[in-house]
Amino acid sequence: MDPVQTDSVSAAELLRVFMPGASNTAVRTPHDAPRLIQHPRLSLQRRAPSTLRRHLARAVGRFAVLLTADLAAFAILRELYRSVGEEALLGDWLSNTVQQLLPAGYLDGWQYALALVLGLIVTGNYGAGDRRRDAARLFWGCALATALPLWAPLWHRGLGLVAAQYSVTTAVVWLGIVAIRFGIDAVDAGIVNRTPASARTLLIGAARECANLASRPAFAPRGDHLVLGVVDTAATPNPRALGGLSDLPMLIQEHRIETVVICGHLSDVELHDVVEQSITAGCHVFSVPRTFEVAGVQPSVVWKRAQPLVELTAQTLKAQQFAIKRVADVVGATLGVLLLAPFLLAVAAVIKLDSRGPVLFRQRRTGIGGRPFLILKFRTMADGADALKPALTHLSASHDPRIFKMPNDPRVSRVGRWLRRWAVDELPQLWNVLSGEMSLVGPRPFVETGFEAYQSHHFSRLGAKPGITGLWQVRRSSDTVDFEEVITLDAQYIREWSLLLDLKILLLTIPAVIRGRGAA
Repeated sequence: MDPVQTDSVSAAELLRVFMPGASNTAVRTPHDAPRLIQHPRLSLQRRAPSTLRRHLARAVGRFAVLLTADLAAFAILRELYRSVGEEALLGDWLSNTVQQLLPAGYLDGWQYALALVLGLIVTGNYGAGDRRRDAARLFWGCALATALPLWAPLWHRGLGLVAAQYSVTTAVVWLGIVAIRFGIDAVDAGIVNRTPASARTLLIGAARECANLASRPAFAPRGDHLVLGVVDTAATPNPRALGGLSDLPMLIQEHRIETVVICGHLSDVELHDVVEQSITAGCHVFSVPRTFEVAGVQPSVVWKRAQPLVELTAQTLKAQQFAIKRVADVVGATLGVLLLAPFLLAVAAVIKLDSRGPVLFRQRRTGIGGRPFLILKFRTMADGADALKPALTHLSASHDPRIFKMPNDPRVSRVGRWLRRWAVDELPQLWNVLSGEMSLVGPRPFVETGFEAYQSHHFSRLGAKPGITGLWQVRRSSDTVDFEEVITLDAQYIREWSLLLDLKILLLTIPAVIRGRGAA
C-alpha cells in the first residue's frame, strides 16, 4: 500500500525535521516522481471535480452529524421534561415549577425541534471551523428558536410570564446543545480516529514557519487536517521538504491534496501562482492573516481551534454550489424532456425524411476540468460532413484555431438551416444535462483543439460544466465569435453564479434565439 495514502506528518516530526536539533531521520520526498508534462493547469482542473466531491461529502457529513446530535439533545430534554414535569418523577413541587417555567407545547412536542434547527441554521451553527463549537453563537440560535413561537402567547399570558418562560427555555435548550456539541468533540478526540475524513493538507512557506504552524491545535492529529508535508518557499528547498513552489502542481496531483495552507510570506507573483494552481485543482486555500491583493480572490477569516486562518476563494463554483446547481439541472432537464418529447420526435422524423444519416450528431467537446465528452445535437449537415472540417478550416470567419465558425456553411442541410436558426439542434443536450456532462446554463463547450494556444487565464472557463446556453450567448456584442469576449463572460458567470442568474439567462435565451443569436 502506498504510504502516502495512510501516513500524515505530525507536528513533532515537522519540528524535528526543520527546527534546530532535529534528528536526521529521512522523510520520503517525491523529487524523483514524474512531472506533469502537458498542460499542468488542465491537469489540475481535471482533478478539481473529485476534490470538490470530497469537500462536499465532508460538509454533508458534518451537517448530518451535527443535526443528529442536536435532535438527540432535544429528544433527551423532551424526555426529561416529560419525566420531571408531567410525570412528577422528582416530586409535585418541581413538577409544577417546571410546567410553569417551561410552556406546554415546547419541549413535549417536536415543533420546537424544527424551530431549533432553523434557528441554528440562520445563526450559522452548522458551518465549518469553530462555528459548530461557538457557545455564544449556539446561544443566539437557541434564543431565536425559542422566540419564534412566543409572539402569540405574549398577548394573553403577559410579558412577565412569557419573558420567564423564554429565558428558562432558552437556557435549558442552550445548555443541552452545548453539552452534546462539546461531547461530540470529546468523543471524536478520544475514541474515533478521524484521519480518513480529514482534509489532505500541504503547508506552504519557510520550513520553520510551517513547523510552528503545524504544532498548533488547528493541525493536531485526528483533526480537520491531515498534514502530509511542507512545500518550502526557499530558493533551495530543504531536502526534507516535499518540494519547492515549482513542484506544487505535481505535489497536488501525487498526494491528492484537498487543502493548501500558506503559512509564510510570498511575493505577489508567488502568491498569485499558488492560489491559482490550488483553486484550479479544487483545493481549499487558507493562509495565516496577512494583506491580500490578488485579482479575483475574496478573503474571509475562518477560526479553527482558536487559530485564525484566511480562506481564499476565487472565480470557481464551490462544492455546495455544484450540488445545488446539479439538482436544478436534473429538475429542469427532466421537465424539458417530458414537455418537449412530442416536438423532439417530430423534429427527428423531419431530419430523417430530409436526408440520409443518423438523426443525432455526436462530437467530442471539452467539459468541466477539460474532460472530454460527446455532445449531442440534431444533425444539421450531410452525413459525414464533420470529416471535411480540416479542409475548410481556412474559411473560418474567426481565423482562430480555438474557434471554428463559417457563415453559409455548404455542408448544412435544408432542414439544418432552420434548426440552427432557432437553436432547435441544441435540444438533445438535455440528455447531456441528465447524464451529468452538461448544465442547463454554463460556459460554451468548445472542441478539443487549440489548448496549446491557451493562456493561463483561459483555463478558468473550464471550472464549471458547459451549458446549453450561457452568459455569452445572451450578452455577446456581435454575431462574430470573439474568443476573449467568450472567456471574459464565462469567467464572469462562474464568479457571479447563483440560481437567480441561471434563471435570468434561461429567460434571456428566448429573445436571443429570436434575434438569431442562439447557442451558436
